[in-house]
Amino acid sequence: MGYQASENRYESMKYNRTGNSGLLLPAISLGLWHNFGGVDTYENGRAILRKAFDLGITHFDLANNYGPPPGSAEEMFGKMLQADFAPYRDEMVISTKAGYHMWPGPYGDWGSKKYLVSSLDQSLKRMGLDYVDVFYSHRPDPNTPLEETMAALDLVVRQGKALYVGVSNYSAEQTAAAVEILNRLGTPLLIHQPKYSLLERWIEDGLQDVLEQNGVGSIAFCPLAQGLLTSKYANGIPENSRAKKPSSFLSEAQVTQDVVNRVIKLNEIAANRGQSLAQMALAWVLRNGKVTSALIGASRVSQVEENVAALANLEFSNEELSSIDNILTDSI
Repeated sequence: MGYQASENRYESMKYNRTGNSGLLLPAISLGLWHNFGGVDTYENGRAILRKAFDLGITHFDLANNYGPPPGSAEEMFGKMLQADFAPYRDEMVISTKAGYHMWPGPYGDWGSKKYLVSSLDQSLKRMGLDYVDVFYSHRPDPNTPLEETMAALDLVVRQGKALYVGVSNYSAEQTAAAVEILNRLGTPLLIHQPKYSLLERWIEDGLQDVLEQNGVGSIAFCPLAQGLLTSKYANGIPENSRAKKPSSFLSEAQVTQDVVNRVIKLNEIAANRGQSLAQMALAWVLRNGKVTSALIGASRVSQVEENVAALANLEFSNEELSSIDNILTDSI
């Protein structure tokens, strides 16, 4: 017998409204940036996806270049959709992006209308979909007018290839400009996907204000800082960790003794809360309702289970928040 989703999948997940829209997103979403490429094991990815959906995670986040090789995460996800999730498509929010290098030549990168529209067409074919729920401009293009990039997002909605649009890695000023252009075109900006964690707080300096003022949601990527905000680095760099991989976005140079010392102290606060460090880091990102969803990655089923369990304790005392801020800012 094929996959049948848990009947209890909506009982414990928390769902948040995305800005001023009608779309609710799970507080924890699953990203396929890592562990779903052509070099990864299909059955492991399939088990992770099944467990995520059974726990109420309805939002699955991809991009055209996720793999490796580029495009392979969408291909694997498409196979899983066909094998397991076809009956549940209308219960799922599927997003993808374009903006980084995808194919050779002048039309396979950045933010031109030529690239964005062509890339989404390719993504839909790889996933076997008629449309995605959210299509993002993955990064701002310094050499293409913002009006052209936003016009491409508006176009794919009007073509029925996407229901909503988002941006990622845009500054506060760029986001405000994008909001104004999209409002004028009649396709409001749904969501911003910024990098945000205990160790990377740049969105607090202006971006969150722009999003709140304009009714735009946000989904934080790398809320666990590529694994740094887990207990695995408390005693150095494990041999099987992401920092040891040569192609990783987390390098050994980033795992400094200063960072490790702060992680150890944060872990103590988490333990006093009855949480793992990863659970506390996710709860902290979601702590004040400004972030719609925290975007996790997973290499095994147990990580999905642990991360979703963070939702059992999202409240922080003023004393806890003050202690966390002191750990992050004081000299150690």
